[in-house]
Amino acid sequence: MAQLENKIAIITGAASGIGKEIAKRFGEEGATVVIADLMLANAQATVDEFTTLGIKGMAVAMDVSSEEQVEAGVAAVIAAYGRVDVLVSNAGIQIVHPIEDYPFSDWKKMMAIHLDGAFLTTRACVRSMYKTGGGSIVYIGSAHSKEASLLKSAYVTAKHGLLGLARTVAKEGAAHNVRTGVVCPGFVRTPLVEKQIPEQAKALGITEAEVIKNIMLKETVDGEFTTVDDVADCVLLFAAAKTNALTGQSIVVSHGWYMN
Repeated sequence: MAQLENKIAIITGAASGIGKEIAKRFGEEGATVVIADLMLANAQATVDEFTTLGIKGMAVAMDVSSEEQVEAGVAAVIAAYGRVDVLVSNAGIQIVHPIEDYPFSDWKKMMAIHLDGAFLTTRACVRSMYKTGGGSIVYIGSAHSKEASLLKSAYVTAKHGLLGLARTVAKEGAAHNVRTGVVCPGFVRTPLVEKQIPEQAKALGITEAEVIKNIMLKETVDGEFTTVDDVADCVLLFAAAKTNALTGQSIVVSHGWYMN
């Protein structure tokens, strides 16, 4: 039997990259996937693509930093399906600066998307999960939930914060059969990471090849990027969990870059 048969799963930032691969994996495991993304047209295009693969789903426009859009998006899912069984809080961006030059506006934007977004989607979904008998919430953290890197003060701070949120929701949600987990990828070669390579090369005065070899992949055991398949495997582990054995835990998926 498929691991997520008949489950309703919301995945934020799911029109591309890691989120899209997670949604695809969930659909292959029997879930109805809600593609929640900033751009409704992109979300719908992903749903249309998945439909040709036999994956059921719907598109929802959602700026995760907007309380109104999150509440409306989750309400639309509940109106359509009656419940939410799984939330994957994946939406994120990256802005890099040295701390002394980090614009406060960029700092606030990073916190709004990564932390406010995780809080708002969690709050909206657990209200439904508590009423319908439970569910799973998976946060997409980062190896930077455990470790720091140059130029990433806001990102590192936000990703560390997800650990605290997940642990608290695990404790509060246990009485309602709600579990949490944090999947912490290393560098995955998505458009987000592709954008960082020239930015870090410029900021550090090195070549793009040196950024990849000496910064991004230096500490891995095999010099390999983490893949979206690697990440999706671990998200599915948390999402399909049947007990509280792993609730509140985090797992680093980084080809040995960070080991905990």
